[in-house]
Amino acid sequence: MKDGLMLNCTLVGAPVESGASQIGCVMGPDAFRTAGLKPTIESLGYNVRDLGNVQPRSNTPTPHSNLSIHHLSETIGWARALEEEAHKAIQSSDLPIFLGGDHSLSIGTVPGVTRHAAETGREQFVLWLDAHPDIHTLDTTTSGNLHGTPVAYFTGQDGFKDAYPELRHRVDPANICMMGIRSVDPAENTHLTECGIDVHDMRAIDEGGIASPLRKFLERIRKANGVLHVSLDVDFLEPNIAPAVGTTVPGGATFREAHLIMEILYDCGLVTSLDLVELNPFLDERGRTAKLMVDLCASLLGRKVLDRPTRSF
Repeated sequence: MKDGLMLNCTLVGAPVESGASQIGCVMGPDAFRTAGLKPTIESLGYNVRDLGNVQPRSNTPTPHSNLSIHHLSETIGWARALEEEAHKAIQSSDLPIFLGGDHSLSIGTVPGVTRHAAETGREQFVLWLDAHPDIHTLDTTTSGNLHGTPVAYFTGQDGFKDAYPELRHRVDPANICMMGIRSVDPAENTHLTECGIDVHDMRAIDEGGIASPLRKFLERIRKANGVLHVSLDVDFLEPNIAPAVGTTVPGGATFREAHLIMEILYDCGLVTSLDLVELNPFLDERGRTAKLMVDLCASLLGRKVLDRPTRSF
């Protein structure tokens, strides 16, 4: 509920794990459901519709000269399906939430919502909350894990032709803000420098805080009459509060930093779509990470500090 209006929220499950190196993310969407995501959002005054889980499109084998790459054809099949589902969901909903699944799901979700933004004459912006910038191309990845490629793809970098789906509308790198970054490969560092993405790594956050740069980014969006997609990776968070991720990096966002971001995002009223990604329930402790991610989503949708329930693990 915002300004007296009941808003529509759509849940879209994306049980993708082809982009990661560890199995388990396939269980992510159902873990969010088990942690009470739908009733939590409904308790905040939203009308919630769960569309179930997307199925990947069939895709012919796609060879690539980079022999480290794995599950390329499967990931492309997911990208095609999710681009279409994201485009449909954002047309019929005030806020589609895509439940992952590894971060390769953004190869589909971000282009899908960006297509809708272009059709409505709006600029697409992206807030990337992650330990990693995920800006490898198919040529530069050494791990072969395709969850490290979505940002390079949807900003229109070279290296995806004849592999990933043709990009209809790119996201301007100047319209991306990354927060929480603390693990960057050399090739990614080069890409970040060349394309000019606004990056706030954990040192910058430690020194200057998280609120000021976020508010500056949101003001840019407001002035451009833009729309905002938020992509929240579990590894954005400090591993001791969110252990259910296969790519843990020490020194992540604290409980209060993460909630502050979500509360500021709710106040701004600019968020139009959301990814919740990299939840691996196999690595969780009694569901604590899934519950924390649900609580963060609740803060994004209007739950106040004084409304937060006591929870035991």
